[in-house]
Amino acid sequence: MNKLSTLTQLLRFMLPYRRYWIGAMIALLFTAGITLAIGQGVRLVIDKGFVAGSVTQLNQAILVLIVMAVLMAIGTFVRFYLVSWLGERVTADIRQAVFDNVIGLHPSFFETNRSGEIMSRLTTDTTLLQSIIGSSFSMALRSLVTTSGALIMLFVTNIKLSLIIVAGVPLILLPILIFGRRVRALARKSQDSIADVGSYAGEAIQQIKTVQSYTQELHESRAFGLEVDSAFSIAQKRIRQRASLMAMVILLVFGALSGMLWVGGYDVITGAMTAGELGAFVFYALIVAMGVGTMSEVYGELQRAVGATERLMELLDAQSEIQAPDKEAATDTTNLRAELRLNDVSFNYPSRPDQAALADFSLTFSEGTITALVGPSGAGKSTVFELLLRFYDPQRGQIFFDTADLRDLDPRELRQQIALVSQQPALFTANVIENIRYGRNDASTEEVIAAAKAAYAHEFIERLPQGYYSDLGEQGVRLSGGQKQRIAIARAILNDRRILLLDEATSALDTESEHKVQLALDTLMQGRTTIIIAHRLSTILHADQIVVMDQGSVVAMGRHEELLQSSELYSRLAELQFKADARERASVE
Repeated sequence: MNKLSTLTQLLRFMLPYRRYWIGAMIALLFTAGITLAIGQGVRLVIDKGFVAGSVTQLNQAILVLIVMAVLMAIGTFVRFYLVSWLGERVTADIRQAVFDNVIGLHPSFFETNRSGEIMSRLTTDTTLLQSIIGSSFSMALRSLVTTSGALIMLFVTNIKLSLIIVAGVPLILLPILIFGRRVRALARKSQDSIADVGSYAGEAIQQIKTVQSYTQELHESRAFGLEVDSAFSIAQKRIRQRASLMAMVILLVFGALSGMLWVGGYDVITGAMTAGELGAFVFYALIVAMGVGTMSEVYGELQRAVGATERLMELLDAQSEIQAPDKEAATDTTNLRAELRLNDVSFNYPSRPDQAALADFSLTFSEGTITALVGPSGAGKSTVFELLLRFYDPQRGQIFFDTADLRDLDPRELRQQIALVSQQPALFTANVIENIRYGRNDASTEEVIAAAKAAYAHEFIERLPQGYYSDLGEQGVRLSGGQKQRIAIARAILNDRRILLLDEATSALDTESEHKVQLALDTLMQGRTTIIIAHRLSTILHADQIVVMDQGSVVAMGRHEELLQSSELYSRLAELQFKADARERASVE
C-alpha cells in the first residue's frame, strides 16, 4: 500500500466532518494572517517608535500589536479545539470501523493473526493516529501556511535578501526527503515491535496460573525483556534518524539566516534599507525557519501516522472468506426443517493445508434426533461443529440445512438456529444476567432466572456476593469450571434454538452436578436436533445414533449395544471409559 492510497483512505474518514475542517482552516488562515501582520507591527514599532523617537507613535504601534495578539489568541483557540475534536472523532470512527470488520472475519484469520497484535492496532495505532491528526497534522498545516505567507512577505520586504533564503530551500528539502523515507520504514517496524511486546505480555498474563505453576516467571520475564529490547532498538534507530533530520534542517536554516543577517546588516549601515524593514525581514525569516523546523519534526510524526494507518487499513480491508449471499438470493432458514446433512465433505484447516481434518465425510442429523460423535482426539468431531456453524467452508463436498446448501444461507441467520455449549465455556467480563442473556438481549430478568433454574445454576448464583448482578471477572475467572459450564448451559436454554451443539457439555462437572445438568439437558433436547461430542460414553447411552469417528471419517454407526459388538474402536473406548468411571467411584467411596 503506497503512501498516497493510505492517506486517501484516511481522508475518507475525515470527509463527513468537512464543516469542522473548513472551520479549522478558516481559523488557521485567520491566525496565519494575524501572525504575518505582526511583522508589519514590528516594522512600525522600530521605524515610527524607536528610530523616530515618537512616544505617541510607539504607543499606537504597541496597541496594534496587543490587538493582534488578542485576535490571534481567539483564532488559535478555535483552531485548536476544532482540530483536536476532529482527531478524537475520526480516530473513534476508524477504531469502530476496524472492530466492526474484524468481528465479522472468518476464524482462520485469527489462526494467522495474533489477538494481541490486533488489539495493539486497535489501541496503540489509533491513539498515535489521534495524536497526529489532532496535534501534529494541525502544526504541519499551520507551519505550511505561515511559512508560505512569510516567504511572500520576505519578497515584498526585500527581494535580494529573500533570494538568499530561497537558495537554501533545496538544501533543506533534500535531507527531509532522504531521512523521511527511512523514518517511515522504521516507524512501521516500531509499531509492529510494540504490538509484539503487547501480544507477548497479554498471552503470559492470560496464562498466569500456568506460568506460575511451572515456576516460569523468570523465563517469561527474560523473554519479555528481549521483546522490549528489540522494540527499543528499533525505536532508537527511528529516533536517531529523526534527530539527524532535525539537526540537519536547523543547521541549514540558521546558516541561511546568518548569511541573510550579514547582508541585511550591511544594507542598513549603508542606508539601502531601514532598520524597521530589516526587523520585519528578520521576523519573517524566523517564521520561515521555525516553520521549516516544525515541518521537518512533524514530517517524522506524519510518517509514523502513515505506518499506523497502513496497519489499521490492513485490518479494515481484510475480507472474510465466509460471505453471505445477496439478500434476494438467500434462503430463509425459518421455513427449513432442523435437519443437517454432510455429503462427501473434505476439509483441511488453512493453517494445516496438508492434513485432512475430514475426508469424504457423509452424515445426516435428522430433525428431532440426538446424535453423539465419539472417537479419539483428532478424529474430526469438533471440525464437524465448525463446519455446521459455517466458521469454515469445506474444500470439497456440500453441507445442507434441510434442502438448502449452507453457502446459500446468511451465516447470521444460520447461527441463529443453533445453540452451542462448548467444552471451554466462553464467559465475558460482565455480571451473571448479561452472560446468560448473551444472544437474547431482550430477555427479561424472570426469563434469565428461569433458564438458570433449568440449568441447576440458580442455587450457586444466589450465593454469589451480588447474586445475579455479581461480576464474573475476565473469562468468568471467579467461578469454578462446573459453575461456568452451567452458566453456558443456561445461556443455551434461554436462547431456545432449534439445533443444539453440545461439545463435552458436562465435562467440567462433578458427579452430582453432572446428574442435575443432564436432567436439564434431557428436557432441553426434547423436540430438537441435538449433536453431542462426548468422551464420557455414559452420558450418551440415550442417543438415537452414536457415530464413531477416526482420522476424519465415519468408521461405525449405531446404538450403544450394537456398537459394543460391531465396532472394535468403540468397544475399546467404552472399556477404557467404564474402567475410569469405576476407579473414580472407588476413590470417592
